[in-house]
Amino acid sequence: MTNRYERYSSLKFDRPHPKVLRIILNSPLKLGVMDPVMHRELSEIWTDIDTDRSVNAVIITGTGKSFSAGGDLEHELKVAKDYDLRMQAMKETRDLVYGMINCSKPIVSGIRGWAVGAGVACALLADVSIAAKDANFMDGHTKIGVAAGDHALIIWPLLVSMAKAKYYLMCCEKLDGAEAERIGLVSMAVNDEEVESHTIAVATKLAEGAQAAIRWTKYSLNSWVRNASPIFDASVAYEFMGFAGPEGWEGMQAFLQKRPPNFPTETTI
Repeated sequence: MTNRYERYSSLKFDRPHPKVLRIILNSPLKLGVMDPVMHRELSEIWTDIDTDRSVNAVIITGTGKSFSAGGDLEHELKVAKDYDLRMQAMKETRDLVYGMINCSKPIVSGIRGWAVGAGVACALLADVSIAAKDANFMDGHTKIGVAAGDHALIIWPLLVSMAKAKYYLMCCEKLDGAEAERIGLVSMAVNDEEVESHTIAVATKLAEGAQAAIRWTKYSLNSWVRNASPIFDASVAYEFMGFAGPEGWEGMQAFLQKRPPNFPTETTI
């Protein structure tokens, strides 16, 4: 392992193939919830990978039977009240999304258990996404009183159509891996015990293929995604405005207190 990865504490790395780097989300929190350190490291890792000539393909996966159940709401409450923390989190969100889109190396995600919020971003922005049939996906933003941000507006309509994107993002409905494959949200769904072997097989095939051809194909396909950059940038701004507003505060408090939220019934928007 090259020294460039030694500085990461919440991400673990191994090599299932000499030219494949596997990133393992190693959160100390339940269900792989991202603490602030992991969120920052996921916004930075893609530059290191992009310039690492020893890596031809990347796998991103969770620990055990969990991918990542999104951000740490205890920290998000601090973000809601602290402007500097809010701007830092917003920058990290943009860097994570654009980092995955613009990383020249193909990325394969292996998804088991819950993938929510920022976890879904890492799962779906991968170039090939492989989910367990019983994995659980949910965007989750409007449930806690903020606009759907992170990755959602840049990729969901392309993957599943505008009609499906509106339904799942506005209603915060969850779906399992089998349904995610049916509607095109993920590349494929397999039995839980097959996720690891499938991700390694796909990443190995990409790592051993024609590298320039694969990378230029990724770059060209992601031009469709980059075309949605203004939509994504606006959605992230709306999301972080919401964190500082009454709906975001009430939504996060209600979730942490395990009670129904009491959102205002009217808004000036």
